[in-house]
Amino acid sequence: MSQGRWWALDAARGIAVLAMVVFHVIWDLAHFGYAPANLPWSAPVKIFGHSIAFAFLFIAGVALVLANRDSMRWPAFWRRFALIGAAAALVTAGTYALFPNAFVFFGILHCIAVASLIAVPFLFAPWPAAFACGAFFLIGGEFFASSAFNADWLQWIGLSTSEPMTQDWRPLFPWAGALLLGVAAGKLSLPVYGERLGVSSEGANPLPTPAKREWLPFLGRHSLLIYLAHQPALFALLMGLAYFIPPAVEATEFIASCEARCMNEGGEGKICHDACACTAREAISSKALAGVTDEVERGRRLNEIAQRCVARGNE
Repeated sequence: MSQGRWWALDAARGIAVLAMVVFHVIWDLAHFGYAPANLPWSAPVKIFGHSIAFAFLFIAGVALVLANRDSMRWPAFWRRFALIGAAAALVTAGTYALFPNAFVFFGILHCIAVASLIAVPFLFAPWPAAFACGAFFLIGGEFFASSAFNADWLQWIGLSTSEPMTQDWRPLFPWAGALLLGVAAGKLSLPVYGERLGVSSEGANPLPTPAKREWLPFLGRHSLLIYLAHQPALFALLMGLAYFIPPAVEATEFIASCEARCMNEGGEGKICHDACACTAREAISSKALAGVTDEVERGRRLNEIAQRCVARGNE
């Protein structure tokens, strides 16, 4: 039976699902004004998010090897590709409706779909080939990045010199490298651990026995459904909370409008967000707008604060 191998993979994916939910709780708390607006952009949270994305892509690469270990199962592969592609399109449509200035045009699901196509030839090659290609994607952006890729329709490649404003951006460079490294790891480990773990050719990911119905592998087996459903559920929960315990809406709305103006004037996503969040934070902490009702004076004071934030960010 292939049960042992797949159980371990589902459990690993389940851990990644839990981490993903925690990450999005942090992001949503900041979005609704219950946490500092710049918290999702802080180094620890960004590293946390990148680690989760790497884990999902790496596991997807290992799963490709296991699902096609004896021969390429094209019908199953195309069904999986179509499912992930449809889910990615749903994420794009949903985020465009909510965040038209920062919708997800190439997030982790888009990357998994396209990187899976890139990985197909390496399912038939020795593991060093997948490893080398994965390393190329991981570090290639450092050598081949160019302003020629800054056009909106080329941002998904990942070789641009500017970062777009989007809720989730996982371009091929470097993120396809994580999936290809997963392919290399799967091909390298399968001959060594396959027999020990009971991996055979009897089929991919069978249902576990009653003794194996733990909650962690359950989360892993339903990771796509959880990915699509948990954010709408969190948004609904926080919207309900905001009705009874309103957050600092004024600051949240200011940051959103400030980012939109900055992006429309040609600013880069992260720079715009950091400057706007800094301006809101400084205005609140210094009480610079306290008692000021004249819009011209409010604008002048905010502009002074924004200039200081931009200067500080360029130091």
